[in-house]
Amino acid sequence: MTLAMSRLLSGCGTPGASKARLWCVLGGVLTATVSAAQAPRMNVLFIAVDDLRPQLGCYGDPVVKSPCIDRLARSGLVFNRAYCQQAVCSPSRTSLLTGLRPDTTRIYDLNTHFRKTVPNAVTLPEHFRKNGYHTQSLGKIYHADLDDPQSWSVPYWMPERRFPTYATEENLLLVKMKTKQMRIKGEPRADEILEEDPKTHATLKIKRHQRALGRAWEIAEVPDNALPDGQVADHAVEVLRTVKDSAFFLAVGFFKPHLPFVAPKKYYDLYPPEAIKIASNPDPPTDAPDLAMSDWGELRHYEGIPKKGPLPEETARQLIRGYRAATSYTDAQIGRVLDELDRLGLRERTLIVLWGDHGWHLGEHGLWCKHTNFEETTRSLLILSVPGCPKATGVHTDALVEFVDIYPTLSELCGLPRPEGLEGLSMAPLLNDPNRAWKKAAFSQFPRRKTMGHSVRTDRFRYTEWAVPGQEPVGVELYDHQVDPGENRNIARQGDMKDRVQELRQLLHAGYTAAWPPGASVSTASRPAR
Repeated sequence: MTLAMSRLLSGCGTPGASKARLWCVLGGVLTATVSAAQAPRMNVLFIAVDDLRPQLGCYGDPVVKSPCIDRLARSGLVFNRAYCQQAVCSPSRTSLLTGLRPDTTRIYDLNTHFRKTVPNAVTLPEHFRKNGYHTQSLGKIYHADLDDPQSWSVPYWMPERRFPTYATEENLLLVKMKTKQMRIKGEPRADEILEEDPKTHATLKIKRHQRALGRAWEIAEVPDNALPDGQVADHAVEVLRTVKDSAFFLAVGFFKPHLPFVAPKKYYDLYPPEAIKIASNPDPPTDAPDLAMSDWGELRHYEGIPKKGPLPEETARQLIRGYRAATSYTDAQIGRVLDELDRLGLRERTLIVLWGDHGWHLGEHGLWCKHTNFEETTRSLLILSVPGCPKATGVHTDALVEFVDIYPTLSELCGLPRPEGLEGLSMAPLLNDPNRAWKKAAFSQFPRRKTMGHSVRTDRFRYTEWAVPGQEPVGVELYDHQVDPGENRNIARQGDMKDRVQELRQLLHAGYTAAWPPGASVSTASRPAR
């Protein structure tokens, strides 16, 4: 073990002695074990991480160093199979925060605020605010420039320099040079606000322009808080000290490992270049339709990335190393926030939920970034730590869950009423029995050109249909995870799969409530999945 690795792994701290006596889960509802008059309200620490795939120590990865998230996992329930509803930032975050699926919000891009399409939606933090909580947002919770003022008790906070935030002279000069070239060509450099909410002044529609970018990774010789995520952690510590005597819903959003992979050198030192291995399945799945694939345009705007075609192997190794370094950097910042929660004595009355907004391709199928319906992008990190739940402490569950389930879960666990119209199912019963029978399927989707790809993930299969809305599918995918966990062979057209395809097609079209376990209430969530 290197000296850098040893210092980082030992610097995360250890869990404080458990004193979780105030709270327990009974029948799926969080209740106080002392009288209601004596018991404080349960706080919520809501931690979001951008582009974080569940490739961490607590998920069984032997390479990625994530000691602080692993520590949280030992105090909570780790969801092995949690799925976002669309693998791109704004639609995924919108879905999670409204409790509505993309076909209901009609948010499929990065340019439109959900208040334009579902103006009366009550968001998760807004629901807590209306029920007497102090709600506050730090860093990236909603997508960039699409914040929702009515969700928060005070205006949201962002670090001053958050994009692309390079630290080395090489990248700073590259950005300066490219910016000058764009100015000479008359290319727009700033995003344009096309529509604002007249009451809140929230941006409802924005036109985004390509920014000047340097390289896709950077080894920065700077302290942690010289970069945005370190500043987010600093501010979260300050806010915790301020709100510690209130019932709070504190949302803390970290930017990395989103591109570019900028992280202090000590995190890069955890991953020697010679030890980096590229993906073992760099080719597109056999017989997959073209619509299933992405050209990963987000990455191609960076310096040194080819505009077309595959990446050189050395570039791929650098990107994988950078992604891992950025992951470990954010892990350390999460640890600082958790440490302060413990120092303030708040852990035993604070529910912690940690989630990544979607996964990320690291060369699987020759793909990078998100923007697909494959397992690597739709599956993401989800950990729920609830004080006083011994059956959900240091435990993993294989239950299929979805990000739309987070809203009703937090509401139930904190004793708040469930708003009408939510399209998820509370996961609270899993805290009592992580191995209980649960959903038959999780639903995701992604738009490609004029089609929409709707995907359903069951215990064994992933089935996806690509179709122009209202028309028959123009592309179909079926992957058998029992024999092909990498989704490398599309078997939808095999003759012996005809009945299976029909079965999964019916499941997809029956809608998400048809996949719920027996006895689950559908009284307040009855819309179909598509």
